[in-house]
Amino acid sequence: MRTTRRILCLALFGIATLAHGAGASQPPLIPMPAQVSQVGEAFTVTAKTPIVVDAGDSEARRTADYLAALTERTRHLPLVVTQDAVQGPAIILKRDPQAPVKEAEGYTLDVTPQGIRVLARDEAGLFYGAVTAWQLMTPAQGSGDVRVEGVHISDQPRFAWRGMMLDSARHFQTPDEVRTLIDQMAQHKLNVLHWHLTDDQGWRIEIKRYPELTRIGAWRTPPDVGQGGEPGRYGGYYTQDQIREIVAYAHDRHITVVPEIDMPGHAQAAVASYPELGVTGRRPPVSPDWGVHPYLYNVDDHTVRVLQDVLDEVMALFPSTYIHVGGDEAVKDQWQASAAVQARMHALGLKNENQLQSWFIGQMGQYLAAHGRRLIGWDEILEGGLPASATVMSWRGTQGAIDAAKQGHDVVLSPAPQLYLDQMQSDRADETTGRLPSMSLQSYYDFEAVPKVLTADQAKHVLGMQANMWTEHMPTLRHIEHAVFPRMDALAEAAWTPATGREWHDFLNRLPAQLARYRVQDIGYADSAFAASVDVDRNAAIRGGKAQVTLSNQARYGNLHYTIDGSEPGASSPLYVHPFTVKLPTTISAVAIGADGTPLAAPRQRVLDVPALRTRSTGELDNCPGSDFRLRVQPTPDATSLAPTYLINVFDNCRLYRAADLDGIAAIRVDVARLPRNYQLAHEAKLVVAHKAGTPQGELVVRLDNCKGKTLGTLPLPEGGPLSFTLRGALVRQAGVHDLCLVFTSPITGPLYGIGDASVLPASEGSQ
Repeated sequence: MRTTRRILCLALFGIATLAHGAGASQPPLIPMPAQVSQVGEAFTVTAKTPIVVDAGDSEARRTADYLAALTERTRHLPLVVTQDAVQGPAIILKRDPQAPVKEAEGYTLDVTPQGIRVLARDEAGLFYGAVTAWQLMTPAQGSGDVRVEGVHISDQPRFAWRGMMLDSARHFQTPDEVRTLIDQMAQHKLNVLHWHLTDDQGWRIEIKRYPELTRIGAWRTPPDVGQGGEPGRYGGYYTQDQIREIVAYAHDRHITVVPEIDMPGHAQAAVASYPELGVTGRRPPVSPDWGVHPYLYNVDDHTVRVLQDVLDEVMALFPSTYIHVGGDEAVKDQWQASAAVQARMHALGLKNENQLQSWFIGQMGQYLAAHGRRLIGWDEILEGGLPASATVMSWRGTQGAIDAAKQGHDVVLSPAPQLYLDQMQSDRADETTGRLPSMSLQSYYDFEAVPKVLTADQAKHVLGMQANMWTEHMPTLRHIEHAVFPRMDALAEAAWTPATGREWHDFLNRLPAQLARYRVQDIGYADSAFAASVDVDRNAAIRGGKAQVTLSNQARYGNLHYTIDGSEPGASSPLYVHPFTVKLPTTISAVAIGADGTPLAAPRQRVLDVPALRTRSTGELDNCPGSDFRLRVQPTPDATSLAPTYLINVFDNCRLYRAADLDGIAAIRVDVARLPRNYQLAHEAKLVVAHKAGTPQGELVVRLDNCKGKTLGTLPLPEGGPLSFTLRGALVRQAGVHDLCLVFTSPITGPLYGIGDASVLPASEGSQ
């Protein structure tokens, strides 16, 4: 009977070896190579197995040293690198111009009883073959000798551009933190780090000719939310020596660093440093706000020359062919209001501000081309015309890529929200900061970079794809790691592996080995895709004193085990097969277990008692009608912990508590945080909803059924005081199940208010 139940569970849950047959036997490699054949006998790598390279091949030696260091760090298996001929089994890394590979960056790898042999024409291919060899030597968490199954691999990437964008302007990462991300990119065979270095909130690159850019522009004062006192400055920048070191570090791992210097918009930090570069002549602060700002560079000859001077120093630091100039979100209000800008536009014979931006970008493109470089920018640079040599990075969906490819421009697919890493990975209550809607691990895996509407010739302009790590709400490396990993694995496979070679369930079978590699390297990956969810009908449980429990996880992968006795669940705990019933109060603990018996995620708990069932956490509160904007933030913009978080809508400070059973309910308790309203909304500011207040600081008003419904209660907001507090107040008695609208009437010029938890209380607790 136990065996029958286990088979049933696997079949229903869609996972593991029984569910996917041959896919489970693939070696634990990510990204999946183009061709893999499992043949012959295995080979056991021991500390006596040398890594052999040809004498005099310094590039192969560098790759061998990298492999040896990585294997020792992650497997505690020391391997000696030698250029001498050896007798007996070995790991051989060899470059050969006649190697049987189809493309640049390609390699072959063979595992036989005589050892592991990697063959490539170029150093990049040899490096990627070495990464594959390392993955074969780390099939699971462990140390020491490792058995590697016999295999033949012939591999090359699908796309030439396999990238990740790191935003260091909104939040600053130390050089060591940047190197941590570069290391992981290399292990995933990604080859472009798009480094976002300037924006309204900070200028992060030292420019020796213009020192104010970092003396002033690299630092901002965080927003004040009414606590008093002067907040400390936030910021930092990279010296030119640090940048050279990072670029060299990336180069050794076959990663090209493409810098982004934003223009003509996202210029407030630069204008704060040198006001004459702006349109108004006034010096703004370096912005503590997120969003779309009005500050643009002006278009006179002096400013163009200054930015070209900046590009001179940028090109000296970054040998990449491409230099990114931004071009996005340049609100033209200041240009439209400036007589000088308008005069310049007409003198150039241009019809509108879009053409003026095109002229501005064209000046930079011509300058870069004269120095042997190519301009790349966000898809707004298409508006008003584009230099023939320019490359387009499509972020506003995929239409920009389609339009650019049809016009003959090379393109990189990087659409929002599909490939934006600041989108949350799930809607779970225990997620940290980010934007919604969530972009799951599977949505990353399923992304196709070549739009179907392109012809074969047009599709040749698709250089590849990248994911963007914007950091407005990711202040620490731990936030970034949670957002990036393991979605980087899905991105890597979508960018490297042929479309016909990708299969979601096979990918899941290979992923546990990669999660083990993360743990060994102390990478704070998110387990959101595998974390157990415990679902019940709240109101039925409250009324009946018992709950029918359903367990699941986002990826529908792993065997779910659970306990109801307070113990931690594991592989020996009861196996979930179908919904089960428990009496209240009960605490359910659940965990997904992989085929090898190890947990795929940390155990999750849910308390099932009446107070908990009457409570909605921040992520369980919906938007009020009228705006679907959802953002999960922390109490301060530069928080160093991952929690607490608050889900807000900057356009309407209002939340919906769905399906409250109000029988016997007499009061409500709401945990609230006062949050900075640090958002620049440009032309969308008119969409912000103001709710009429009865006091200067406003109230939390509870309405029945909808936001225009009957007022059930009014809870005054405190004037000043702590950043977090609890509101409690009586509600007009109602019967039945109703939605509750929780609307803050505070002034829209003041702070936002976020709800942590909201609980309805029975009469017995209403006066407490």
